Amino acid sequence: MKIVVDDLSGPQIAEFLDEHIRQMRSLTPPESVHALDLDSLRVPEVTFWSVMERNTVVGCGAIKRLDPDHAELKSMRTAADRKRSGIASALLEHILAETKRMGFKRLSLETGSAAVFLPARKLYEKFGFGYCDHFADYQPDPNSVFMTRLL
Repeated sequence: MKIVVDDLSGPQIAEFLDEHIRQMRSLTPPESVHALDLDSLRVPEVTFWSVMERNTVVGCGAIKRLDPDHAELKSMRTAADRKRSGIASALLEHILAETKRMGFKRLSLETGSAAVFLPARKLYEKFGFGYCDHFADYQPDPNSVFMTRLL
């Protein structure tokens, strides 16, 4: 398994992210889906990582710079057939280290409040994220949970 910065130009990552958007739209009301599409991830404020295993994308994650001290975790996903295999933990550990190395002091995230998102919330709790109020441009939403941690 290798974690690499991805320029989002390959068809494999485009397909992987398209599946992510489709899944989020199937689980969450449209007004509460905050997953970024490919074009929204291709901006200077975003650093995107793919998790590769034998030339196959098995996971991804990104950070979006909100201000010089604060970044947001975006696009965390593990391939369906690889869930509970340690990919998300390895990637989140990598992203936390890189975010700190980049000079950020805080990393926040938005995830779903439904039961299907409980494994994600448990992962974030395990890595020291605590629950917080909405941040950045988010509004309070019963379908969203907001979490943050200091780096």
